[in-house]
Amino acid sequence: MRANLFYTYILSNKNNTVVYTGVTNDLVRRCHEHKHKLLKGFTEKYNVDKLVYYEVFEYIDLAIKREKQIKGYSRAKKETLIDAVNPQRKELYVDGVISAIPHSAALHSE
Repeated sequence: MRANLFYTYILSNKNNTVVYTGVTNDLVRRCHEHKHKLLKGFTEKYNVDKLVYYEVFEYIDLAIKREKQIKGYSRAKKETLIDAVNPQRKELYVDGVISAIPHSAALHSE
C-alpha cells in the first residue's frame, strides 16, 4: 500500500468565472494556501480559491498527465467535467475538510 496520494484539482473564483487546474500531494494544505493567498501568481491575482473538482491518483505521473490533459481542454469541456460531479459549484474545502464527490472515491492507479 502506498503512503502518498496525489490530486489533480480545479479551483474557481467566487463568481465561477475563472478556473485553475493544479496538482498536489496534499489537497488540504494546497487549498489552505490558496484560501489564504500564500501562493503568488494566477490564483492570487484572480482570487481563485474555491475547490470545485478533484481527482485522486496513486502515482504522481498519472496526476500530472491528467492535469496537463485538463489544462488542454476548452473552457466548455472543463465546465462539463465539473458539472458532472458538482453542478452547483459548491465549495468542496471547508474548514480544513475536503467534501467527497461521486467520482473521487475511485482511486486512479493505472
